[in-house]
Amino acid sequence: MDIVRTPKKSYKKQVLIGVGVAAVVLVSVALMRLDPAVPTIERAAVLLDTVKQGDIVREVRGPGTLVPERIRWITAQASARVERLHSESGRNVGNSELLLELSNPDLQIQTMQAEQQARQAEIDLINLRTNLRSAILTQEGTVASTRTQYVSTTQEAKAADSLVRLGLVPPFEAANRKAAAEEFTTRLRVEQERLALMKAAIDSQISVQGSRVVQLRAIAENQQARLRSLQVRAPEPGVLQELTLQLGQWVPEGTALAKVVQPGKLKAVLRIPESQAKDVQLGQKASIDTRNGLVAGHVIRKDPSALGGSVTIDVALDGELPAGAVPDLSVDGTIIIDRLTNVLHAGRPASSASSGNTSVFRVDADGEIAVRVPVVLGRSSVNAIEILNGLAVGDRIILSDLSSVAAAEKIRIR
Repeated sequence: MDIVRTPKKSYKKQVLIGVGVAAVVLVSVALMRLDPAVPTIERAAVLLDTVKQGDIVREVRGPGTLVPERIRWITAQASARVERLHSESGRNVGNSELLLELSNPDLQIQTMQAEQQARQAEIDLINLRTNLRSAILTQEGTVASTRTQYVSTTQEAKAADSLVRLGLVPPFEAANRKAAAEEFTTRLRVEQERLALMKAAIDSQISVQGSRVVQLRAIAENQQARLRSLQVRAPEPGVLQELTLQLGQWVPEGTALAKVVQPGKLKAVLRIPESQAKDVQLGQKASIDTRNGLVAGHVIRKDPSALGGSVTIDVALDGELPAGAVPDLSVDGTIIIDRLTNVLHAGRPASSASSGNTSVFRVDADGEIAVRVPVVLGRSSVNAIEILNGLAVGDRIILSDLSSVAAAEKIRIR
């Protein structure tokens, strides 16, 4: 008869599983406690600088172009057609030198009509003066005749009164003579007032007609000037530029025909970033790099508004222009805005756009590890910046852009 045997329980498998789970937990905890991997950068890829104590010059820099200080634009004063070209761009022209000829038959007709109207107004003024003077003379004659009749009738009225008392003239006739004397007294007063009114009005009538003559003469002279402007001449000596017209081309009124510039009188127009332009003031010294030499200058104008992230600054050139300095030449300008004495400073990090609280990577003594440290930056220049707090003399910092490791607190330099 078979006997059933019960196998003995083995705990070896459970122990192994428990040990495995515990090992996984311990490894996970250990990994969680480990520091993140330190990113590594190549030494050749970073720019280092040492913090120093001393004087620095605050500067701002920007690109620009050379432009003439004086530009005279030549514009069409009337619509016309190009008939003849006497000059071309790039030539030196003298004062009143003929540059091109335009034509407009309608303008010629308008000029003749305006001249005719002005002459007719002058003739009307002459006739008005003659007629007014004649009317005054006629009225003066009427006054003189009326005065004579007034004197005569007055004397006859007095004589009639005397004769009536002597009985030599009837009362009826004396009354008639008295009435005639009163009539001519009134007529003399009326004629004298009419003469005074005519003399008072003569000046105003002549003045009105004279104003019309002046107005029409001004219109005629303006038309004459427009007609003469068809002979386009240089307004002043200089270099002719931007004359691009072709024969037969129709030019509307107000169109820019060309411009005359003074090549020896140039200024630099710089475009300074708006974050740096706030410290630029009139009169500050500047240096202009023409790629063929440096020219000293000073700020003469600052645009009150920014355009495209930059502010336009005009710099007058004080020194001699180097060879090749021509209008529209690309240049680089540096403006000295301040001098800082005995301050802690270093090269300007690429990540610091302005002053205030920020952080930089400080390199240890071995030059292998760089640690992020908070700093307070002050006034800045093109290549240098004032350090107010966070660094000491002799500390080395990384100036290069480290945006790729922005989240790291420590980096390794290899």
